[in-house]
This record gives sequence, C-alpha cells and structure tokens, in this order.
Amino acid sequence: MPPSDTLTNNRERTVLENCQEAIGYRFLKPELLRSALTHTSSANTRAASNERLEFLGDSVLGLVTCEQLYQRFPEYQEGDLTKVKSAVVSRKTCARFSQEIGLGDFLFLGRGVHTHGEMPLNILANVFESLVAAIFLDGGWGAAREFILRFITPEVERVARDAISSNAKSQLQTVTQREYGDTPRYFLLDEQGPDNNKCFKVAAQVHDERFPAAWGSTKKEAELKAAMNALAHIHGEPLPFPPA
Repeated sequence: MPPSDTLTNNRERTVLENCQEAIGYRFLKPELLRSALTHTSSANTRAASNERLEFLGDSVLGLVTCEQLYQRFPEYQEGDLTKVKSAVVSRKTCARFSQEIGLGDFLFLGRGVHTHGEMPLNILANVFESLVAAIFLDGGWGAAREFILRFITPEVERVARDAISSNAKSQLQTVTQREYGDTPRYFLLDEQGPDNNKCFKVAAQVHDERFPAAWGSTKKEAELKAAMNALAHIHGEPLPFPPA
C-alpha cells in the first residue's frame, strides 16, 4: 500500500471497494471504513486515525467472545472462561485474523512507516479491532457479531479442544457432579498386545451409566480419552475417539 498522501480519490475508492469485498461487508458509511484503515502515521490528527475505533472494537470483540464462551461452556468457572478468552482474542490471534483477510493491503500508512515487506503484528491487530468497531457503528450489534463469529468460532472450538484434552478428567468431574450428583469412575475393560506394547480400553461411568470407551497406549492416556468421549457424549457431540 503506498502512503495515503499519494492516493488519488479514485485510488482511495478502489481500496475501500476491494476491502469491503475482502471482508464480506458493505458499509453504509464508507468513511467509517476509511477511519478504521487509517494508521496514525497518515492521519492529520490522532483523532482522525483508527486509535479511537480500536478502543471501541476491543470491547465489542471481547463482549461477543464472552457471550460465546458463556453459552458454549456452561461448566466452566470464571477463571477458565478468562483463560480461554485470553487465547481467543489475543493480539497474536487478532493479527492472524487480519492476515487472513489481507487487511495489511488496504491500510493507509504515512511515509515514515517502513514495513520492510512484512506488516508489524501490532498494526495488524489494531486494524482488526478498528474494523470491528467500524462495522458495529455502521451496522449495529448484529452485523458486528456476525462478522466476529466468522473468525472466533473456529478459534473457540480449537481452544476448547486443547483445554478439554489437557484437563478432560477434571472437566468431566465438574459436569457429572452438576448433572448426576456424583463423580465418574474409570473401568479397565480390555487390554491387548505384548507387555512392551500394550493397549488399554477404558470407559468412564457414573452410577449405572457407562460412557463410550476409548483405547490408549497407557492406562492414563486411555482414561483421558475416555473422559473426552464422555464429555462429547454428554454434550451430544461426535466422539473424538470412537471405540473400535
């Protein structure tokens, strides 16, 4: 992107048009998009840059994310939700969202900004939050929420899988205490293979309900996978480790 002070009006309109196609949203007030894409280095005043929009966008992005996490993980406590939120809307993640759209190609930068062929991550993270705010101001909560969910939904699922896989047994205990009033027990159902290369089949059970079993190369791994199967079964989701 050339410096903004070299852009003609026609060039500017082309940039804004291409950006709207890339993000999949048509602005009623294109000047909001222009502000969102304006780095402080090319603004006449700091108020004319995207810094104020970034401030608003950070809050809108956070609220949409919190709403999704609250609905998606009813068993999570406040501390767990905070950890997942921090991973989902980190500066690094926002920069990656910008890269997916190609927002760096549409930024209005001053002559003094040298990207050396690669846009700094902090600039990319800022412009994503600014864009969220611009859409919010232009189209309201529904438009902003729809735009944000396109990006954070896969991220939420990825972080959720990582969190569950690393802490599945404690998560299952929380869920079963709430839903069944008891903690799960783990039963070894089968083991196969020679002593130096065994596989173990384990199932989690609460009261008389036994959840789908899972195989693992150790009893600990089998219990972890069995807990993940149990969580998926309770939530009505596909089993991550279907029993053979």
